[in-house]
Amino acid sequence: MEEGETVWNVVDVEATCWEGRPPAGAVSEIIEIGLTVVDLATGERTGRHGVLVRPVRSTVSGFCTELTGLTQAEVDQGLSFGEACRLLATEHRSGIRPWTSWGEYDRRQFQRQCRATSVTYPFGRRHVNAKEVFAAAHGLRGRPGMAEALRVAGLPLEGRHHRGEDDAWNIAALVLGLARQDAWPDPGTAPVTAC
Repeated sequence: MEEGETVWNVVDVEATCWEGRPPAGAVSEIIEIGLTVVDLATGERTGRHGVLVRPVRSTVSGFCTELTGLTQAEVDQGLSFGEACRLLATEHRSGIRPWTSWGEYDRRQFQRQCRATSVTYPFGRRHVNAKEVFAAAHGLRGRPGMAEALRVAGLPLEGRHHRGEDDAWNIAALVLGLARQDAWPDPGTAPVTAC
């Protein structure tokens, strides 16, 4: 098998958020992109990455810092959203490799933010909703959050929940578990999503 058939990017983003409504004029923006590379052929997580992204139309609230641990000062040192998307494409072959996230939020947030900023969408069209696959494989009616899925799978939560780098690492462990159960879709049959 070639790399494109076995190597996937597992992506999790954190974005600016508020306890209630956003302040006037503020919109939710990606502030961290977590990416773990998994090789389904070897059953290993082969790369772990975290990219901080500098927001321009919002700021990191106290609620957001409490949830993610990220501060405004930290994300101020991050890449622009456009630079981060280019990094995904060049360093992580995001336009070529199939990718997955826990649910649809991450994919939709990238689509929204790319449209709003005229940045080229960095991913290819083969995306799998890992939450949906996990729920089907385990016969669950609802779609569990990542932490609950780890519990169901008997896996530890490594790192800090709601940090993109750590969440991508944990989701990758779930993906590899699904692959060992022969429950992970073949990339050729992965759904094609609209950009």
